[in-house]
Amino acid sequence: MSRFAPLEAASPVTLFHDGECPFCRCEVAWLRRHPRADRLVLVDIRASGFEAAAWGRTFEAMRGRLHVRDAAGRWFVGMEASRALYAVLGHRRLVWWSCLPGVAGLLDGGYRIFARHRERLGRRVSGRRR
Repeated sequence: MSRFAPLEAASPVTLFHDGECPFCRCEVAWLRRHPRADRLVLVDIRASGFEAAAWGRTFEAMRGRLHVRDAAGRWFVGMEASRALYAVLGHRRLVWWSCLPGVAGLLDGGYRIFARHRERLGRRVSGRRR
């Protein structure tokens, strides 16, 4: 996949999100109000009846990193999923910039760190301790 592949994501995209994650809930609330929300299908992977296997994935993989599937059946995972999502929403200049060498590496690395710790950070932000 080329560095700029997320710019080619076909609408609508299906965003698989974790409905128990405070960060995800905030982002999904914003996406529902977005002027181009009709370009999205939102799927909560924590909803009863959700089966990751029906999508050719595992729940653990989908819970660990953001997943987006575009209308052409292409999967985008992690920071690439964010890029595809924002490209479809019309933020193509921002996505193009985020694909540049150096910038992409920093954002990808930051995403991996965030994804690894998002549940713990989310509990702190929401004031809940487990």
